[in-house]
Amino acid sequence: MKRASSKRATLTRAAFSALATLGAVMLAACPAQGAQRMIIGTQLEPPVLDPTANPAAAISEVLYGNVYEGLVQFAADGSVLPKLALSWEISSDGLTYLFHLKSGVRFHDGSEFDAAAAKYSLERIVAPGSTNPQRARLQAIRAVEVVDPLTLRVLLSRRSGGLLQSLAFGSAVMVSRSSAMSNAVRPIGTGPFRFLRWRRGDSITLERNPDYAGPTARLSQVTFKFITDPTAAFAALMAGDVDAFANYPAPESFSQFAVDRRFKVFTGTTEMETVLGLNERVAPLSNLLVRRAISYGLDRRAIIDGAMFGYGTPIGSHFPPGNPAYIDLTGMYPHDIAKAKELLAQAGYPHGFSMTLKLPPPSYARRSGEIVAAQLAQIGIRVNIENLEWAQWLDQVYTRHDFDMSIVGHAEPLDYDIYARDDYYFGYSNPEFKALIAALDDSVDASRRKELLQQIQRKLATDAVNGFLFQYPRLDIRNAHAHGIDFDNVLSVVDVTQAYFDDAAQVNHSDELAAAAGIRLPSFRIAGMLFSAGALILLILSARRFGSAYLAGRVAVLAATLLASTAIVFVIVQIVPGDPVRYMMGLQADPATVALMRHELGLDAGPLQRYGSWVGGLLHADFGLSYTYRIPVGALLAERLQVSLPLALYAMLLSTAVAFPSALYAAARRGRLGDSIVSGITQLGLAVPNFWLGMLLVLVFAIALRWVSAGGFPGWEAGFWTGVKALTLPAIALATPQAAILARVLRGALIDILHEDYIRTARAQGVGERRVLLRHALPNALVPVLTILGMQFSFLLAGGVIIENVFFLPGLGRLVFQAIVQRDLIVVQSVVVLLVFAVVMVSFLVELGYVLINPQLRARDP
Repeated sequence: MKRASSKRATLTRAAFSALATLGAVMLAACPAQGAQRMIIGTQLEPPVLDPTANPAAAISEVLYGNVYEGLVQFAADGSVLPKLALSWEISSDGLTYLFHLKSGVRFHDGSEFDAAAAKYSLERIVAPGSTNPQRARLQAIRAVEVVDPLTLRVLLSRRSGGLLQSLAFGSAVMVSRSSAMSNAVRPIGTGPFRFLRWRRGDSITLERNPDYAGPTARLSQVTFKFITDPTAAFAALMAGDVDAFANYPAPESFSQFAVDRRFKVFTGTTEMETVLGLNERVAPLSNLLVRRAISYGLDRRAIIDGAMFGYGTPIGSHFPPGNPAYIDLTGMYPHDIAKAKELLAQAGYPHGFSMTLKLPPPSYARRSGEIVAAQLAQIGIRVNIENLEWAQWLDQVYTRHDFDMSIVGHAEPLDYDIYARDDYYFGYSNPEFKALIAALDDSVDASRRKELLQQIQRKLATDAVNGFLFQYPRLDIRNAHAHGIDFDNVLSVVDVTQAYFDDAAQVNHSDELAAAAGIRLPSFRIAGMLFSAGALILLILSARRFGSAYLAGRVAVLAATLLASTAIVFVIVQIVPGDPVRYMMGLQADPATVALMRHELGLDAGPLQRYGSWVGGLLHADFGLSYTYRIPVGALLAERLQVSLPLALYAMLLSTAVAFPSALYAAARRGRLGDSIVSGITQLGLAVPNFWLGMLLVLVFAIALRWVSAGGFPGWEAGFWTGVKALTLPAIALATPQAAILARVLRGALIDILHEDYIRTARAQGVGERRVLLRHALPNALVPVLTILGMQFSFLLAGGVIIENVFFLPGLGRLVFQAIVQRDLIVVQSVVVLLVFAVVMVSFLVELGYVLINPQLRARDP
């Protein structure tokens, strides 16, 4: 009777627990009444959150206008509108600007925005040690004066016709003196949203600023989620994980959203001119006739249709079609093969010539390159394509000018002045063009400036400086119930200041709401502590059985291996081409700013000094400072390990749970139908690529059934089971091939052992087949299995970078991939050393496991 009562009590507690869990999940899944939370997908993550320190377009895309504001701002057509400066006056000689500032404005840290704050912000930009990307454009500023709290006077040493446009860039936003130095990780501005959190590799979340000196934002929170893979972007939209996607990266599937009533799409143009860059330092591209022949040989519409699936605007010069000064010059070089061949013959190349086309990674460049090569072949120019990574492209093409042709998009607005630089990678040098740029900078009259801009366009087209292909399209998608998002602006800002959901919206972001509601379950740290405790127990057991001398010897080997690996890794990373500072500062940064940044990062020191500093830091658990994120590398590794380590353990658990029963079943029925079925399934598991399986799982369980999200990781702060749920599909995709390998290895080992003499003796003594298999065969078969498990864990820890991209997980593999692309050398070095340590430690623990599970190995150990 007591047993029955206990059983009923246990069932009652289980039922109550299940109901409580279900209630929590339902609460998390229901949209909060009155809560306006929006999630917007973007392809690029800001490297830092301070636009005054880094020119990356992703910084402005997320923060400009939403968090930071400038004195002025760009209109959609490139003209300048008031912002924190309500109006301004320009003296007749063009040397004095008087700005009248908005009153009642405060920074998010509580400090007041006034003329003194504006003076500090501008002087900080032009200071001698400044690394501001717009420093060169604003060097005409001689002095900044405070007339009164709401009036600012800017004095110039010479006329600067583009001063207002330069002040509209993200690099010229107003910052608070008290918080400017920490803006890279915690941005403080005057905008309608305040910074809430940054989960590096995953998302940035902003919250409404209740003290904003303007119309209050309608959204209470907005999260920008970083999704680099085009397939993952498609899945996130279709599964409802994001409410909009800015600069959608897959034009091939854009039309599918255009006909889906659940979505609204926007098409437009960006500021990015996509050009076939020609190196005029090399023959025959130094010949104007040859360059014009190339222009005649290009069919821009065919390139747009083939590379961009019809999206994009043909251009005939380096100038955006949306600008009021734009003139259409595409008719200057119509596609004319006969004319192109005629010009080549006049230039002395009747039979053509051979050229190399070096292409950076973006898909628009790779696809355009294939089409351009085919088109130029028709006029006799034989093109050999070389695909480069960004670091290689920056080193070979941009820095050393070791190229003939290349295709790249120039995204910075108003960047026609790059053609006036003799050292720029095009190699174009023309005194007449330089005179036009100088005249433009000297003019403040609007009509005169428009005339000069049109002369600049004609000069670039007449000289056929490059093959001008197309203006990169702006493709944006949003939920049909999401309104007020402004995508169409010069700086590609995702302006959510007036964004909102209509009353019919049924938005379900369970992970984010669960985190906001404060649902807390066992954290990742507990799992890490349990794992560490298990390893410690294993070491203690080993010390008791083998003695401290044995363990000390193994630790010495471990230390020597790590030291050798640091030297090898450092040397390899140093000889890889590419300049991290050039990657950070962009193509337009002037040499002085690049040199200052290199000194700030310590990259101007000698290799031995940098290696010594790095190794010395490692001895104190200091991995250094990330060049890209500008935070300690140790903090980055800790963030990413919170995803990668549980994912690796989860995948191992799943693979082991599947492999062991499968192998035991197949070994027990060797040569029969069951064995054949298991062998066939494991063969299929080996043959199916895990990334393809991952996409299939997303299509079925995220898009079709809506059981789980298509990807992303909400963080362990959203709850233990929420985190486990987010890792389930990636773990299955990773575990499937590993389970197949493990099952085949264990099956083979078991079958071999089942033919041993001691197995036949056990059977002769009447031991049952199941006991023979589990008690006698399995322990001896675990030796090769442990080896495989150790290798699999090392692979899963950082080798799942493809899966992490498919499911847009902020893991260790994705971090090291991004660091390699961005030339964040210190991160690459530290991650590799960490992985070496993990591999050596796992191998050490596996060796201990051998002798602990197999007495015969223990007896043979010296």
